[in-house]
Amino acid sequence: MGRARLAELHGVATSYEPAPGQGCQVPEDTVVAVLAALGVDASTPRAVRDALDAHATTERRRLLPRAVVLRAAADGTPRAHGPALPALPEGTALRVDTEDGRGLAWDGAGLFGGAGGGCLAEALPLGSHLLRAHAPDGRSACVPLIVAPERLPAPPERAHGFLVQLYSLLSARSWGMGDLGDLAELAAWSGRAFASDFVQVNPLHAAVPGAPTDPSPYRPSSRRFPDPVYLRIEDIAEFAYLGGPARERADLLLGRAAALREGVLRRDALIDRDAVWAAKRQALELVRAVPLSPGRRAAYCDFLAEQGQALDDHSTWCALAEVHGPDWRTWPGALKDPRSARTARTRGELLDRVDFHCWLAWLTDQQLSAAQRAAREAGMRVGLVHDLAVGVHPSGADAWAQQHAFAAGMSVGAPPDAFSPHGQDWGLPPWRPDALAATGYAPYRDLLRALMRHAGALRIDHVMGLFRLWWVPEGREPTRGTYVRYDAEAMLGVLALEADRAGATVIGEDLGTVEPGVRESLAERGVLGTSVLWFERDYDGAGGRAEPLEPERWRADCLATATTHDLPSTAARLTGDHVELRHRLGLLARPLGVEQREDATAIAEWMALFGRLGLLPEGPGDEVAAVKAVHRFLLRTPARMIGVWLPDAVGDRRPQNLPGTWDQYPNWRLPIADATGRPVSLEDLAASPRLHALMDELRTAPSGGSWGKTWGGAWGEWPATGSNGPVGHP
Repeated sequence: MGRARLAELHGVATSYEPAPGQGCQVPEDTVVAVLAALGVDASTPRAVRDALDAHATTERRRLLPRAVVLRAAADGTPRAHGPALPALPEGTALRVDTEDGRGLAWDGAGLFGGAGGGCLAEALPLGSHLLRAHAPDGRSACVPLIVAPERLPAPPERAHGFLVQLYSLLSARSWGMGDLGDLAELAAWSGRAFASDFVQVNPLHAAVPGAPTDPSPYRPSSRRFPDPVYLRIEDIAEFAYLGGPARERADLLLGRAAALREGVLRRDALIDRDAVWAAKRQALELVRAVPLSPGRRAAYCDFLAEQGQALDDHSTWCALAEVHGPDWRTWPGALKDPRSARTARTRGELLDRVDFHCWLAWLTDQQLSAAQRAAREAGMRVGLVHDLAVGVHPSGADAWAQQHAFAAGMSVGAPPDAFSPHGQDWGLPPWRPDALAATGYAPYRDLLRALMRHAGALRIDHVMGLFRLWWVPEGREPTRGTYVRYDAEAMLGVLALEADRAGATVIGEDLGTVEPGVRESLAERGVLGTSVLWFERDYDGAGGRAEPLEPERWRADCLATATTHDLPSTAARLTGDHVELRHRLGLLARPLGVEQREDATAIAEWMALFGRLGLLPEGPGDEVAAVKAVHRFLLRTPARMIGVWLPDAVGDRRPQNLPGTWDQYPNWRLPIADATGRPVSLEDLAASPRLHALMDELRTAPSGGSWGKTWGGAWGEWPATGSNGPVGHP
């Protein structure tokens, strides 16, 4: 009981429910290991008693919570949320040091029982402040005070746009993979041609260099800074001023870039991130030798000052990785500490390389800014939608620079469920909730601020992680993990504050197992959810059969789409190609025939619903029409945002990522392709009749979605069962 109580006090679960009504006990050694990662010794009964006594003593002496979160109502009145606030001794003086340098006396506006001090003469401003308390008994405290708006910015009514993995989108100017120049072109074209409001991209976080580099955008070195591999070299102002031998070398590199591009688009080569970066890096070394103009030098200096210590740390890690390898855990002793004297000396010795990586961050920031500007100038009401990965690589820059904030020896993952009976271990160290609170959530706040810098919206992968994360002790199976809880009110408060400042909408990826109440809490604060058509079923329907959910019953506050980067394309799902692919790779848990029949039945049910709603007047057997029907259905829902997976627009069959595979499938390395598997460039996409026909459905759709009112009537329904799917299941 003592250990369970200790775990509860620190937000560590000792049991969980993988499904409603199914309780599972967490192994005791897991609880001990997780508590140890939080700095709590629970290894013996005596250690548990001592830890409980120490916690009780700390709480008795505590004057204020670790962090105070207030929601500012429309009239500016602050309201407290989260854990109950302690009653303060009569005569306690409170003072708020605001982030803009002001000092405000405050009586707590009734939030603290018996608090004294002068009444605050003005509403507390939104921001990340410090709250100071001085009690008559001599106790004092200084804790973070977060004042956040009630709700996050809302998206425009009925926005639509493309979802794309940027590396997969090559143009005639790409260097073997999609880049920020291509992103700007896609935004400018789709905004003007289809009145699109946004382009959502994969995480553009900086990758861990290696041989080969991990191609997954969801295991980055740093989430704070973007990856310079996405730079469009020719768009750097100094590139135009290369001359003499440097120009000749640059021309050779342009030839190498063309070969990489043609290899992917014309000769079935996979996207080779390492080859692309090798060519770009050589070109960047040439460009850096061109002096910056006075204006650009001033802009660069402003960027350095604005980014401060975070950029210095990131660039120092990059420079050290060039010398000692990309895993800081193997570096010489003192270099493992970013604040050691040896690290400071080595930074000075490598100052030129540190500055090189600072310069790369500046160039990438500039091109991200240009892409967002191009989107807004094209009429997009949102523009770029950036993606925040759930964590960082344990050997990368963020894990090195923010060691105090990460739980050593732990990895984020997922417990066993119907899709992953053995659980999942993502190999990403989690943030320590106590360390976040102690810093006023500074690492999290600064991360959000950086990502929203050039974005109209932010997608948060595994948004449930704002509430709790599944921690797996190093060396153990994912089944032997447990949940660790975060202060959701603080996490949402910081998110609301930074989104409000940036004017950015937030979309949460809330697919899969979601704790009761989480979706409701997110919706209350204005965080949109993610709804994928094939998963939207009435699981409480009569007879235990989960029927497709009628469009009017969908939630409004969501991004609605047909698929994601981890799921089959719409054409592959309609034809059953995705089942065949998983069968070829040995990923099916049941016989092929069983999987095919179940898949065909599910598709037939959706097609029958489309038919009843009059969304497929072209009739059955037409794949292109069926893809249109899927998106007509999405338009019929009340969803605020409609996302079109860009490969769907040209009939691509291949998923960008196939969970459960590593080298068996070319995850994160495929270009967008048409229905025949032929790679297509951005120029091909712009000229595609199939794409234009699909996007015309969205561009001309009535406001609010009224498909079924405009079509004449229902047509013959799809069969409810059968081994042959609606569009030629093989």
